[in-house]
Amino acid sequence: MQFFENGYEFLEEAFKLIVEYGVLILEVIGVVIILVTAIHCIIGILKHDEENLRLKLASGVALALEFMLGGEVLRTVLAQSFVVLGRIACVIALRASLTFLLHWETKNEKKEE
Repeated sequence: MQFFENGYEFLEEAFKLIVEYGVLILEVIGVVIILVTAIHCIIGILKHDEENLRLKLASGVALALEFMLGGEVLRTVLAQSFVVLGRIACVIALRASLTFLLHWETKNEKKEE
């Protein structure tokens, strides 16, 4: 019986570790996408190649927010209380609304062109 208890604890800790690293990886990917997009846009400004620059920046930020949103969804797995779950839900709602607004703006920007 002791073996099963230790095995369960081991699996639980391994699961927590996998989820924590998954959250970290998704959020790092989101940050990298934002940085690369910002650098690309800054280079475009310096070269006076400003065609579709707002659209590129909005698309990059929207993609980054999608990855970060995935990280927040994974984080809900580890929520230990309703207070923590409520905070995560607020962050998810904010990021989802930002993503929706960016997609809407991108869609309208493409229509104008």
